[in-house]
Amino acid sequence: MATRVSLFLALVMTVVILAPSVVSGGNGFSDLKIRTHLKRLNKPALKSIKSPDGDMIDCVPITDQPAFAHPLLINHTVQMWPSLNPESVFSESKVSSKTKNQQSNAIHQLWHVNGKCPKNTIPIRRTRRQDLYRASSVENYGMKNQKSIPKPKSSEPPNVLTQNGHQHAIMYVEDGIFYGAKAKINVWKPDVEMPNEFSLAQIWVLGGNFNSDLNSIEAGWQVSPQLYGDNRTRLFTYWTSDAYQGTGCYNLLCSGFVQINREIAMGGSISPLSNYGNSQYDITILIWKDPKEGHWWLQFGEKYIIGYWPASLFSYLSESASMIEWGGEVVNSQSEEGEHTTTQMGSGRFAEEGWGKASYFKNVQVVDGSNELRNPENLQVFTDQENCYNVKSGNGGSWGSYFYYGGPGRNPNCP
Repeated sequence: MATRVSLFLALVMTVVILAPSVVSGGNGFSDLKIRTHLKRLNKPALKSIKSPDGDMIDCVPITDQPAFAHPLLINHTVQMWPSLNPESVFSESKVSSKTKNQQSNAIHQLWHVNGKCPKNTIPIRRTRRQDLYRASSVENYGMKNQKSIPKPKSSEPPNVLTQNGHQHAIMYVEDGIFYGAKAKINVWKPDVEMPNEFSLAQIWVLGGNFNSDLNSIEAGWQVSPQLYGDNRTRLFTYWTSDAYQGTGCYNLLCSGFVQINREIAMGGSISPLSNYGNSQYDITILIWKDPKEGHWWLQFGEKYIIGYWPASLFSYLSESASMIEWGGEVVNSQSEEGEHTTTQMGSGRFAEEGWGKASYFKNVQVVDGSNELRNPENLQVFTDQENCYNVKSGNGGSWGSYFYYGGPGRNPNCP
């Protein structure tokens, strides 16, 4: 009898111990699937750094990063530096000139306070179990919804963009041949009402049409509670080669983007941020195609070469881009309920409020066929719902081509 009791208790203990691996976690995900995906994303680190914002930054050997799991990159040789840069990229002082109440060179990432990554490693923000639980599925973690690119075509019905909840206020140039884009992007912390919404400011480098074969490279800053689990303003990148259907992702959450920089973590929070009527801060984002190797490179600030998207990831962008967009985007999940979200774009203020109040893009440029930065021609602006978020452009002086954009979302004129 005692033996039977002992066997029964042992069986019960075994079931209890094994249960966590077979029961479902958040959103019905199995723990086995969660663990497998976390192992795929979180590579063994030579050093880990705890950031003041709660992030854990893992310093992973360059050759072990997620990029090389991509079928097209299994035998890829890392290019440790671009062969050619757009004219004047490195001729600017590494310490940006200041204007009154502007200190754009002071931007940094919070994890730097507690350490730095060793040579030949890159910083990767560690993905946690709760991050995956917030996603719609493990497979879709780190991916945008389809149709999240502004499509400012006059032939489009006016409600096409807002049906999927994505709204934009942008400046753009189209029907050309472009090899990159650059801008200084004012950095804020917009309020995001719902956990499944986000607010961002970015550059889009686009190739192909807006159907299933769209190629897109994107970079800027965003606030995304669903992706990061908080409301901090974070540096991000994105790419897709099939209009968000199955390729690409944010940051390093899938294979593709090759990082070479050990000082900047994609998805890491940035500081300081602009304040209404007070100090203003901006980040410089440059994306350009190396004319020799063909890869698309990303630069943050005036000195950080982050890494590149290999040309083999793309169809249209393997040659050039046909459209560039700069601006803001939010998700309005309230649209089907008849009441607009209060999620802010930019500073949460309309464009006409101007300096120190509205958010801006300045020194908007493109890279031409000679690998030189130049001011774009035939710039246009577009917004989905002007009473919710708007955009006002200008040109001249040290700001070159620029625009203010943003808004509060729901208000008396945007019910």
